[in-house]
Amino acid sequence: MATETTNVIAGIDTHSDTHHVAVINEHGKPLADREFLAVGSGYRKIVEFITSHGTVTAVGVEGTGSYGAEIAKTLRGEGLCVLEVNRPNRAPRRLKGKSDPLDAYQAAQSVLDGRTTSVPKAKDGPVECLRILRAGRTSAVKARTAAINQIKGLLVSAPDKLRAKYRGLGTSAMITALQRTRPSGDVADPEYVCLLTLKALANRCHSLAAEIATADAALQEILDTYAPMLSDLPGVGTEVASQLLVTVGDNPDRIENEAQFAALVGVAPIPASSGKTTRHRLSRGGDRNANHALYQVVLVRMASCQRTKDYVAKRTAEGKSKREIMRCLKRYAAREIYRQITNPQAAPDNTDLRQKRTALGLTITTAARELGQWPSKISLLERGLLRNDTLATNYRQWLTEQTTKIPDLMSMPTTTEAA
Repeated sequence: MATETTNVIAGIDTHSDTHHVAVINEHGKPLADREFLAVGSGYRKIVEFITSHGTVTAVGVEGTGSYGAEIAKTLRGEGLCVLEVNRPNRAPRRLKGKSDPLDAYQAAQSVLDGRTTSVPKAKDGPVECLRILRAGRTSAVKARTAAINQIKGLLVSAPDKLRAKYRGLGTSAMITALQRTRPSGDVADPEYVCLLTLKALANRCHSLAAEIATADAALQEILDTYAPMLSDLPGVGTEVASQLLVTVGDNPDRIENEAQFAALVGVAPIPASSGKTTRHRLSRGGDRNANHALYQVVLVRMASCQRTKDYVAKRTAEGKSKREIMRCLKRYAAREIYRQITNPQAAPDNTDLRQKRTALGLTITTAARELGQWPSKISLLERGLLRNDTLATNYRQWLTEQTTKIPDLMSMPTTTEAA
């Protein structure tokens, strides 16, 4: 007679040097727990330990973005379902105490109870490369800003000769000028030491700027390969696109719908009603870096996108504040970006615009004046370097109108012929 297979659930409490693993059955009964080293051989032993107790339905892992990243990757490689466990509730912890075995069993129990349902990021593809590059770039940007502030702070109290020479320059010009200096003197001379320090800080700024440029080039290279169409959206550049992809992860299928993405980036409305008051407010949860990226998208669109400008004017007339309007715009931007990430759509081909304009003998300046835009913007649109679907539609419609007008003008008799 065949023995019945036991379904089990595992929970893992992760630490820097060790991981504690606990196994329970499908009814919540504790079966076993054990501590393993957080190394390659320890990960293999964890897999053997978990699978030896029955058919594993799911594994709850704490800290999948830090200490638990490698064990989560190993478990996924073995075909096991891995779920991310949040920090245990502090109220039960105060009543029952805390230890590694208790935390491991708590992780397994949270999976069984259905409180743990989120799938962790895969961290094994191009998006993980984006995350690492962004981490280095962010620290370089902060260090460069700190160095620039130190330069300006030193110039405030510097000898008048130095202060008068450099404080009137812009930041870039000031850094370049300080790099070219050749300080000479005695270490007991305040002017010499000040200039020597300013030169060192300027060299640091230049080095960090080169580091940032290298990171930007690497980010753009990955985006051109992995998500080339995301940057086609209005207001979405390298910085915004890379941040949003890092928020989603290498496995975007873990986000099942648009509402989950909106909650992930902190633009989902949540109920905030009480008594006779019925209202909603914007979620303050989610990834705040992604929320800031959407804020940048909205700022760009409010300044350059005519469709967004019309929406702002309409909502302002309805009595909405700028803050409320931007919240709505962030929700719309999140919807558009989610669809582009999950179902990429190429930007419309606008290469025909220049051909039609030159065939009609019209200049960019004429087209820009008629459309109420800068000539540089029309040029970017014609070369495919700018996506603005509304402007492209209006431009194409205007060119079509000129096509019908110009033959009529050419067919009109001149003054001499009329006489």
